[in-house]
Amino acid sequence: MTTLLVEDIGLLVHGDSMVAPIRDTTLLVEDGVIAGIGVDVAAPDRVLSAGGLTVMPGLVDGHIHPTFGEWTPAQNAVGWIGNYLHGGTTSMVSAGELHIPGLNFDALTPELVLSIAITSKHTTGRMRPSGVKVNAGTMLLVPGMSEEHFDRAHREGIDQLKFIFYDWNRLGDGEAQRYVRWAHERAMTVKLHSGGVSRSGSSRVAGADVVIAVEPDVVGHISGGPIPPPDADITAIIAGLPDTYVEVCSSNNYRATTVVVDELTRRGRLDRLTLGTDTPGGTGVIPRGMLRNVCYLASVCGVDAATAVAAATGQTARAHRLRTGVIAEGMPADLLVLGPITGSTATDALDSFALGDLPGIATVLVDGVPLVATRSEQTPPPSRSVTWRGGDPRPAPSRPAPVGAHASGCC
Repeated sequence: MTTLLVEDIGLLVHGDSMVAPIRDTTLLVEDGVIAGIGVDVAAPDRVLSAGGLTVMPGLVDGHIHPTFGEWTPAQNAVGWIGNYLHGGTTSMVSAGELHIPGLNFDALTPELVLSIAITSKHTTGRMRPSGVKVNAGTMLLVPGMSEEHFDRAHREGIDQLKFIFYDWNRLGDGEAQRYVRWAHERAMTVKLHSGGVSRSGSSRVAGADVVIAVEPDVVGHISGGPIPPPDADITAIIAGLPDTYVEVCSSNNYRATTVVVDELTRRGRLDRLTLGTDTPGGTGVIPRGMLRNVCYLASVCGVDAATAVAAATGQTARAHRLRTGVIAEGMPADLLVLGPITGSTATDALDSFALGDLPGIATVLVDGVPLVATRSEQTPPPSRSVTWRGGDPRPAPSRPAPVGAHASGCC
């Protein structure tokens, strides 16, 4: 058994809005799994001194568009997933592999979308690019699918589905609702592209009438991707689907995000809020996109900073049935060590978020492995440093993860 003790934690944020942050504590990790909070061991294999900084779960980006490994034709960029890791993202959920060159959005067939999802699941989803847990291989839902398509997807480990190019002129024939039922029978999560058309210009407008009729598990980018449904539709969706998750992304309408947050707050249901970046795409590649989401919620929208962190971690993981995003015994040690950068008046990472200051990241761990040991390449350094004892903190060469190994279970 390999043990890692994280000591001198100034503030520990759990990623669960129902659990209050705690100060001046420790965290024990055994074989990549959290084994205790506020405990000590006599002779750990490694010690990470957090230097009084904040420890919180790694960010979970609930809305990305991967293509092949770390290359995205949407921006003709390479290495983007590694850059997101340095921005604090340790897990990602595909919202569809949409940007494959030559893909004809007006001629998507059931066999084509299933084939794309299977290929992505067994390539990008298998390799863990830069060590990030990428839940790739999201099957797009198109007319004409049979239950056998869902069976085949399930056998291949596919657990995320999405409506985006579906023809909503046929909403009344019951097919979309049948798809949702088949998905739930197989423990699959259904996301629906809401609002105006996507970057491709080929998706269909989906307002309250569509969303409420279909009843997805997650309403994708309800505040815009890039444009949202009208305000009245936003509030109608939140009211009409009282337990459905609603997603806010970096590629959004900022004013509409305040509408979403105000309505969830009024109902006492900020636990329904999830976050993503909706990148790579027309908005670009945004390594600090998830950090910026948290800052916007906490500094502009009036959301308590710990609640904003929960939306970016545990809540997004729970919405997509990922086993990550929460610091609790038995959970994977996907962790960030971060804090205010020099020049900020903040005292800890939560204070930074509340002020709207991006915190600096020192360390990123995935399954207890320090993929970023002492300094992020995508943020300024925090004003305090971390130190390691008991071995080289650099990670061993990465190996492909078994399909589904990072996506099973629910936190």
